Amino acid sequence: MFYYVLKYVLIGPLLRVLFRPRIEGLEHIPEQGAAIVAGNHLSFSDHFLMPAIIKRRITFLAKAEYFTGPGIRGRLTAAFFHSAGQIPVDRSGKEAGQTAIREGLGVLSKGELLGIYPEGTRSHDGRLYKGKVGVAVMALTAGVPVIPCAMVGTFEIQPPGQTLPKIKRVTVRFGEPLDFSRYTGLENQKAAIRAITDEIMYAILELSGQEYVDRYAAEVKAELEQSKKAARRRE
Repeated sequence: MFYYVLKYVLIGPLLRVLFRPRIEGLEHIPEQGAAIVAGNHLSFSDHFLMPAIIKRRITFLAKAEYFTGPGIRGRLTAAFFHSAGQIPVDRSGKEAGQTAIREGLGVLSKGELLGIYPEGTRSHDGRLYKGKVGVAVMALTAGVPVIPCAMVGTFEIQPPGQTLPKIKRVTVRFGEPLDFSRYTGLENQKAAIRAITDEIMYAILELSGQEYVDRYAAEVKAELEQSKKAARRRE
């Protein structure tokens, strides 16, 4: 119930007034039935803007850190995500991927919309990074379509590290649903799920116009952090 209060009374109208989002391709979101909405992830604002625009309820798999942050901001963030029905996923450890898939399939089994960012983390530089294959496994296992989505302009309004977003117009663009029924039964074939994931990422790329990097964002971030630490040690 509180999800719809946030969407239609508290958060949704405010976001529409402040950011005046251009909405393209909303007709591609099915009015009923399970589906995955897979998007790029440029900003913390993405968590608010996409759900505010989609008419149906959509559940995201959100990183567990959003539910355990320190201080007042952390408590407010956790309260929002809990109230919005978002699911915390611990991304550490060997079982992290399986946990996310299990939780996502639970949402889809109820005929609901599942939101996911295949990159697995926010882009630190505005580019689109290689997708993780969990989205493909869920699409095949549940037998549901994948709707690609591109957030355009959210990196400019709130890049990583910026607490408050700039008030500037953004675009949310949805593509035609992708049907992967031709791969049915190949959920355990690495080549198949990689091909599906790459097709999803290419669809997002076409919608967003970003530069593509054929590496995982988390790996690149880790390397940058190691470089910074090494530079500090040399000072």
